[in-house]
Amino acid sequence: MSPRAGNPGTTPRTLAFVESPVQLLNVLEWAHSRGARPREEPGAGFTLVVLSPTDPMTRGQLRRMAELARQDGHEVRWEEARGGAGAPFRTIGGLNRELRRADRIVMGDPFSRYVQLLLTITRADDLVVVDDGTATMEFVGQLARGERLVRWHRKGGRPGPRDLLFAPVSGAARRRLTPGPDRRVEVFSAMPIQDAPDGVLVTSHTFAWTRERFGPPRVTKGADMVGTSLVETGVVDGERYLHAVGVLAGAHGATRYFAHRRESAEKLHRLAVETGLEVVRPDLPLELIARRGPIGGTVLSFPSTVVHTLPLALAGTDVRVAVCDIDPAWLTRSASPRAQGFLSGVTGTARGVDRLADIAPA
Repeated sequence: MSPRAGNPGTTPRTLAFVESPVQLLNVLEWAHSRGARPREEPGAGFTLVVLSPTDPMTRGQLRRMAELARQDGHEVRWEEARGGAGAPFRTIGGLNRELRRADRIVMGDPFSRYVQLLLTITRADDLVVVDDGTATMEFVGQLARGERLVRWHRKGGRPGPRDLLFAPVSGAARRRLTPGPDRRVEVFSAMPIQDAPDGVLVTSHTFAWTRERFGPPRVTKGADMVGTSLVETGVVDGERYLHAVGVLAGAHGATRYFAHRRESAEKLHRLAVETGLEVVRPDLPLELIARRGPIGGTVLSFPSTVVHTLPLALAGTDVRVAVCDIDPAWLTRSASPRAQGFLSGVTGTARGVDRLADIAPA
C-alpha cells in the first residue's frame, strides 16, 4: 500500500481521520448516508486518512477496510503515524496544508490525542464524529456536562504527567467540538445518544452500507461468542472473565469465540484450552464478519458496542443477540468508579437483544 495514496496535487474538501477498523467502517457508513460517493460531488475532495497503529491485528484489519474504501471510490492516505519518535512530526507536517484548507473534518475518536492535536490546526467549521463504539456515548455526555475528555475506563483516576502536559490541547479540542454560531457539530451514531448538547446534530447510523454490501448470511444452529478487551483495559479480572466465558459457552453450546483485536495471545490461549472454544481472529470488524456469515443463530456477548450494532447489521435475519451483564464482583480494584454504571447502561439501553441470567461466582 502506498503511504501517499491518491493524487498529491489535489486538496481535499473533507478529511476523515481513523485509527481503528470500526472507525473506518463507520466513516464509510457516514459517506453512504450522504447518498453519493464523495468523488461524485463536483469540486469536492474526500480523503480518508489512516493514522496507523502498531498492533499487527489492527493494521491487518485496517488494510482490508482501506481496500473496501478504495473500491467505493474513496481516496485513502495511509500514515505511519506511530512509526518511531519522529513519526508524529512527519505526519502532522505532511497533513498541515490539507488541515488548514479542509472545511469538514470527520473523526472516529475525539478522545485520541492525535485527533485532538489535529483539531487545533484545522480551520474547518464542519465537524463530524462517527461512532467509535460505546465511547461515543461517553463523549456526548462529557461534552454536554462541559467536562474534560477522558475515556470512561480511566475516569476517576488521577491525571498523570502526560495528561497534565496535554491538558491545554485537550481543552482546545473540546472547545472546537462545542457547536457555535459558525461551527456545526454532527454525531453519526448507532448508540442511544441521550442529552446531546444544544446545537449538536445527532444522525442515525443504521448500517445500511453493510447490509447492502454483504449478506444476508447463512445462519447456523449453534452459538457464537464475542470477545471483549475489558481484561486488557484493567476493568475486569482475568480469572473471573475466563470462568464466565466457560459457563456461557457450556450453557448455550457455543463453539466459536470471536476475539477482540486487543485481546492478549496468552489469555486467548488459556481460553481455548480451558473452554474448548475455537478462537477466531477476524480480519474485518465483527459487523461485516457476521453479515457475510456463516454466523450462529445465537450470538453471546458481554456489554460492548456489538450489543447495539449487531442487531442493526443483522436486521432481517433470525440471529438472536444475547448479552450477559458484568457482575460487580468481576471488577478489578483499579477499575474506574464509573465502570459498573457505564457497563450497565450499555446493556440497559441496547435494543433488540436478550438479557441473560447472572453467572454464579466460581
